[in-house]
Amino acid sequence: MNKLNSFNNLKYYPVILSIALFSLLFYICSSTRHALFESNAFELGIYDQVAYLISQGQTPFSSFLEIHHMGNHAAWVMYPVALLYKIYPEVHWLLLVQAVSLALGALPTWSLARQAGLNNSIAWAIACMYLLYPLVFNVNLFDFHPEVIALPALLAAILAARLNKTVWFCAAIVLVLSCKAVLSLTVAAMGFWLLFFEKKRNCGLIALFLGAGWFLVATQAVIPYFNQGREHAGIGRYGYLGHSVLEIAVNLILKPNLILWRLFSFDTFEYLALLVLPLIWWISPRHLTPLISAVPMLAMNIISDIPAQRDLIHQYSIPILPFLLVAVISSLADRNQQQGKTIFDRLPIPNYLLPRVIVIWSLIGFLALAKYGYFWTIYLDSLDTLPATREAIALVNTKGSVLTTSHIAPHLTHRPIVKLTQAHAPPANLAEFEYVLVNQRYPGWMSAREFVKNLVTQLQNNPQFQLKYQRDDIYLFTQNHNK
Repeated sequence: MNKLNSFNNLKYYPVILSIALFSLLFYICSSTRHALFESNAFELGIYDQVAYLISQGQTPFSSFLEIHHMGNHAAWVMYPVALLYKIYPEVHWLLLVQAVSLALGALPTWSLARQAGLNNSIAWAIACMYLLYPLVFNVNLFDFHPEVIALPALLAAILAARLNKTVWFCAAIVLVLSCKAVLSLTVAAMGFWLLFFEKKRNCGLIALFLGAGWFLVATQAVIPYFNQGREHAGIGRYGYLGHSVLEIAVNLILKPNLILWRLFSFDTFEYLALLVLPLIWWISPRHLTPLISAVPMLAMNIISDIPAQRDLIHQYSIPILPFLLVAVISSLADRNQQQGKTIFDRLPIPNYLLPRVIVIWSLIGFLALAKYGYFWTIYLDSLDTLPATREAIALVNTKGSVLTTSHIAPHLTHRPIVKLTQAHAPPANLAEFEYVLVNQRYPGWMSAREFVKNLVTQLQNNPQFQLKYQRDDIYLFTQNHNK
């Protein structure tokens, strides 16, 4: 009996090993990017400051956004994440949480494939499909976002529903809802799918109720309460549809003509192609019902004014991936029972080993769409100022307020006030900052060389400040309290 258990446990080893290796890979990549000063105030700096302030028992007020953390996305998952900062306050905790969360999604993916009746080799190949999906790698590089924690939780929720584990399903859903208010729409849509298509009455009703309920509470109460009565700033991305969540919802129903041109645009077709291509051969039109759960986020991305919501670089497509994978698993399970064919089965390619082909195509998709090439291109752009930047940062030795660039900011966010050098919104009062640290050669996001040059001149002529460090166009000014 013990030998049999040991044999069965061997089935887990490939996927567990893959998760460990990819967790390490993701962490090394994001940490390297941060060390090269390519991370940004938006979003790594925002969440690092929030986590630090929570860990110190201070109000998590983002000085970048100028609002309370809960007035942003109502992502209360940051409160338990901040417990790690009590061990030691370090931004790499966020990078580690993100890396592990993204890699961990392979486990419920593998389990869903096994639960559907696929053999261990195919299940492991689908887990590799997940790990090699370009969005997973790219999102890991794009600073930090709490919704990465929701990715494995969504997959785990689907698995729990199929196994009729209601308590585990509820736990997974609550975790998803804690990551970002807008994910409540995905949860509600998943509830609809589970209830009417998967025939999972209990889990479907729970997801519908919790998703719809939290969406209303978060958007109409929590976010306005912590955001001085205003709704989330993201509403501006849909300004042509209305100026509030409810107005947008009404116009989508009563004035569908407003979005038709976006639905059938080239950008939309390109976006859909990017989402589907890494796994297109194993999707069957008969098994697309899981994508009902992805409709809210897919629609929001398509009709948004922000092009970043329609690529595989940013975080906006994270809630879509789990349901694409479930559609693939359902198609392959149907094929396994000789009841249906995938697109690949219709190609004239005889005698192929399915697991091997899945991994090879996933690797091709990764090589084509993942942004690993950034490490020897744009991530090296400011390498010539890196030593000087590190030396200047080391001289910021108090928790005083800082004015700096978007790329330096995530290295200085363990303080209540950090603001950015924005060319379109120059600081009204330089005296509020104890430190001003700028890179004139590479001024960063929302800034410009001419603006930084003028700022440096202004500070040099200001008796309230003294130049503490200058090298390779890196300038550090400190407020002279003796003046």
